[in-house]
Amino acid sequence: MTHPSPDERELQHEQAYVDTVYERLEESAKVAESLLAEGMERGHIGHEGGLVERDAMVYQASRRLSALNAAHDGLVFGRLDLDDGEARYIGRIGVRDADREILLVDWRAPAASLFYRATAQEPSGVVRRRVLRCRGDRVVGIEDELLDAEAAPEDMVVIGEGALLASLSRARDSSMHSVVATIQKEQDEAIRAPARGATIIGGGPGTGKTVVALHRAAYLLYTDRRRFESGGVLVVGPSGVFMSYIERVLPSLGETSVTLRSIGEIVDGVRATRHASPEAAALLGAERMATVLARIVKAPPPGAPTRLELFYRDDRLVLESSDLARIRRRALAAGRPNEVAATVRNALVEALWEQVRSARGLDRGPEAFAEDLDGEPRFERFLATWWPELDPVALWRSVPSRLGEVASDLYTSFEQQVLRREWADEPTIEDVPLIDELRHLVGEVPEPEEDDDFAPRNLMSFESREREERIRLTGSIEDEGYAHVLVDEAQDLSPMQWRMLGRRGRTASWTIVGDEAQSSWPVPEESAAARDAALGDIPIHRFRLSTNYRNSAEIYDFAARVAARAIDRPDLADAVRRTGVEPRHEVVDADALVARVAAEAAAMLQDVEGTVAVVTGSARRETVRAAVPDDERLRVLDPLDTKGLEFDGVVVAEPDEIVTDSAAGWRTLYVVLTRATQRLVTVGSGHRWLDRVGA
Repeated sequence: MTHPSPDERELQHEQAYVDTVYERLEESAKVAESLLAEGMERGHIGHEGGLVERDAMVYQASRRLSALNAAHDGLVFGRLDLDDGEARYIGRIGVRDADREILLVDWRAPAASLFYRATAQEPSGVVRRRVLRCRGDRVVGIEDELLDAEAAPEDMVVIGEGALLASLSRARDSSMHSVVATIQKEQDEAIRAPARGATIIGGGPGTGKTVVALHRAAYLLYTDRRRFESGGVLVVGPSGVFMSYIERVLPSLGETSVTLRSIGEIVDGVRATRHASPEAAALLGAERMATVLARIVKAPPPGAPTRLELFYRDDRLVLESSDLARIRRRALAAGRPNEVAATVRNALVEALWEQVRSARGLDRGPEAFAEDLDGEPRFERFLATWWPELDPVALWRSVPSRLGEVASDLYTSFEQQVLRREWADEPTIEDVPLIDELRHLVGEVPEPEEDDDFAPRNLMSFESREREERIRLTGSIEDEGYAHVLVDEAQDLSPMQWRMLGRRGRTASWTIVGDEAQSSWPVPEESAAARDAALGDIPIHRFRLSTNYRNSAEIYDFAARVAARAIDRPDLADAVRRTGVEPRHEVVDADALVARVAAEAAAMLQDVEGTVAVVTGSARRETVRAAVPDDERLRVLDPLDTKGLEFDGVVVAEPDEIVTDSAAGWRTLYVVLTRATQRLVTVGSGHRWLDRVGA
C-alpha cells in the first residue's frame, strides 16, 4: 500500500477543512434564499409597516446572497499557524458554524491583519503563513512561508517556494484578479489607512497601486458598511477597457455594491469612448475652459432680443437693453439660470407693471396684471427666446461658434481654430467634463407640479432612505455625492476632469492612485492644483509602493531609461523578478512595418501562455488589427488605452510616433513599455527614440 507523502497529507487536510467551510456557505445561502422568498411573500401585506418590513428583508437577503455567490470561487485562501497552537483560516468573507464559532476570518477583519503584516523579522506570533491555491472549491496547491523557525514544531511541514513568487509567474488573462492572498506589508498599510480624508497611493508601474486601491474600497465597506454603502462608493478609471479589466476584483472580495465608471462615463446619459487629439485635449482640459463656459451661461443666448415692447390696453410698455441687462444680472446673482426662470418672469412682470402704474391709476393690482400677461403671445415669445430653458449638451455644441465672443482673452486665434476644427457632434472623453460643468452651471429645471401623468415611481423604502441621506449630505442629488471616491491613473486627469470629480466628492473620503512619470496631461502642476482644490482641506495620508511585481527586471531596466527622458527623478520601483530575456528592438522599412508587427505578434503568441497586446497609434490601428492573428489572447490597443493593463507580451509599433504625438509622448511610451510582464518587442521604421535613450 502506498502511503501519501507529507505534501499530499497536507493537501488532504486542507481540503477537508475547505469542504467544511463550503458546506456552511451553502447552508447560509439556503437561509438567505428562504428569507428572500419570505420577503417576497410579505408583499401581499397591504399596510405600510408590512411593506417597509418586506423591503428591508428583501434588500438584506439579496445583498447577503450576492456576497455569498460572489465569494464562492477561492473562498478560503490563507491560514496562520500561531505560536499558541491556533490555526486561523483567512478568506474572502467571514463564515461561522452553526454554533457561531469562527470557521473563516474575513481578510479585512483585524484578526486577519497578521496574515499581511507578519514578517520573518517581526513574526508577531505567527509561525507559518500558508496560502491555499484553489480552483473553485478544490485545493490545488499550497505555498508556505516559515516566519519563526524557532517556534515551529518539529513535525511542521513547509511546502513551496512562497506564495508571492508563485503568483508572479502566473500567466495573465483578460481580467485583473484580486491579490488578497499575496498582499505585502507596505500594500496592507495603504489598504488599512484611516477612512477619513484622502489616501494618496504613489509608486512606479507594476507596484500594485490599482489592486491595492480596490482592496482598500472593499476594506472600507467592511469597516463602516452603513456609511459607505448608503453614501456610495465610486471607482473611476481611465477607459472602458480598463474598467472591464478590473470589474471582477471587488465582486471576488464579496463587494457588489460599488459603482464603476470610466472617466468618459461619469455624467449620466453621456458616454464617450474616443479621445480628442492631444492638441485639442490640452485646450479642452485646461482650467481656463471653466471661465469660457461660465461666460457662455451668463451671456444672453444667440439671437436673443435686446428690447421688449408690449401694448397693454392703451399703453406702450418698453424695457430697453439696459433694463434687461439689470434684470439678468440680478437673476444670475440669485441662482442658476434654469432654477430662477420663474424669478425672471416675475421680474419682467414687475418692471412692466411699474410703467403701467406710473402711467395711470388702475383699480386692478399687480396680480391681475400678471394674469393678463400670462399666455400673452408676444410676452411668451420674448421670454422663450430671452430666457430659454438651457440644455447642457446643446450649450456644449454651441461653444465653437461662441469662442470669439467669450474667449478671445483666454484662447489665441490659433487655439480657437484647433477647437473649432476638432469639435464633433458626439463628445470625446475630454468633452464630458465640459458637459458636466455646464450641467452644474445651468442647474436643474424645476419639476412640474405632480399629477397622475408624471407621478414618479414609488421607491422601495430602502431606496427612499438612501435618497434622503444623500440629500442630507450634499444638499441635493444633482451631483451624485458619494461617500468615497476612488480615482485610478489620477496623474492623467485634467483640471476640468478634477472639477467634475470634485463635485461628486464634496463630502467624500478619497483614494487616489497615480504616478507622475506616467502622466499624459502636459502640465502636471496644473492638474495637481485642481486635485487639491477638489479635495479641499481634508487630511492627506500618503503611501509609496516601492516594489515592481509586474515587469521582469530586464524590461523595467530599459523602461526606466525612457522614464528618465519623461521626467526629472522619476519614481522608479525595484523589479524583483528576472526572466533572462532582454527587450528586442527591430527597425524595418516603413512599407514593411505592419507585416513585421503581425509576424512578431504571432511569434509572441507562441512564446507566452497568457495575453499579448499590440500597441499602435489610432491611424494605423485598423490596418494592424486586420493583419495580426485572430486570437482571443491578443488585443490591439491605442497607447492611452493600455493604462492600468498588463500583458505577458507586448509588441509596440512605431515608438517614434508615440513620442512625437504629444507633449507627454515620452511618458506615454513609458506606460506602454511597462505593460509587459515577460516579453517586449518594438518595431519601428526609425531609431531616433532608441538613440535618445542610449539603446
